[in-house]
Amino acid sequence: MPGLTALAIDLGGSHAACAVVRDGTILASRSVPADGTSGMAGLLPALKETLFEVLRTAQINRAECSAVVLAFCGIVSAREKRVLATNAKFNDATRLDLEGWFKQAFGLPFLIENDARLALLGEHSFGAARGTQDAVMVTLGSGIGGAALLDGRLLQSKHGLAGTIGGHMPVVLGGRLCSCGNRGCAEAEGSTVFLPEIYRQQHGGAEGMLSNRKTMGFAELFAAIEAGDKPAIAALEHCLRVWSALTVALIHAYDPEVVVFGGSVLKREAEILPRLQEHVAAHAWTPGRTVPLRPAALGSDAALLGAIPLMEYSL
Repeated sequence: MPGLTALAIDLGGSHAACAVVRDGTILASRSVPADGTSGMAGLLPALKETLFEVLRTAQINRAECSAVVLAFCGIVSAREKRVLATNAKFNDATRLDLEGWFKQAFGLPFLIENDARLALLGEHSFGAARGTQDAVMVTLGSGIGGAALLDGRLLQSKHGLAGTIGGHMPVVLGGRLCSCGNRGCAEAEGSTVFLPEIYRQQHGGAEGMLSNRKTMGFAELFAAIEAGDKPAIAALEHCLRVWSALTVALIHAYDPEVVVFGGSVLKREAEILPRLQEHVAAHAWTPGRTVPLRPAALGSDAALLGAIPLMEYSL
């Protein structure tokens, strides 16, 4: 379907990126603050206003768009076009008729997908997974997201979970309590949200450079590492082991041709991906080949660009 145009929204826990997308190009975009703890209903008018603004900026008529596509940071049913479950972000979304609201606001079909799944669609069509049929994506950031694509299509299941919650695969038996209620999930053991706790549990972490931080990101962790802080070095080693175990588990589960890594942590790609690739080469059971690990090529635009391939096989 050449020439498809979408009104696309990538909704995260702190902001929503709104854009007009045509083929593999973002014609105009704008970011809106979005406090995930405040609910979805109060955000909808701002999304509507911003989408009309980007239409004006792109000089595109609403009638030229084929759909409104929402990338949501939770578990969704693409078939039923609704949010099934959240994890302390936009918890009221499960009770909202989003399809009805967007249709009334824009007079266009409405599509919804998990944000990591849409990011993988974008990378498959326009980025690091282009030319493959089977691919997995891992997003490392405030949480850990995941998606799987088999035979050129997103893995689908009745309850919306297949290929979606890779970050909640347990990688540490009896490990840290995760926000999902499980223990030892990759997200609980290697994401930004849990990083202060991970840091303090390392040897010397109670007295280290970052011991008083209630929140921190990997940028702060790397800065402490460069200053010689031993708990920071140990915390990164812990996270690398977690990400390595998760990567092997995903390779064994989905047998991909490539694993694409995205998210804010990949700003330090040079320190991370070679370590993970070394572990995969040694421990993934893929006879006769080693699955390559690649950094995402599209950055924060991946989910927005994923709106186009989603429309191609949904409309």
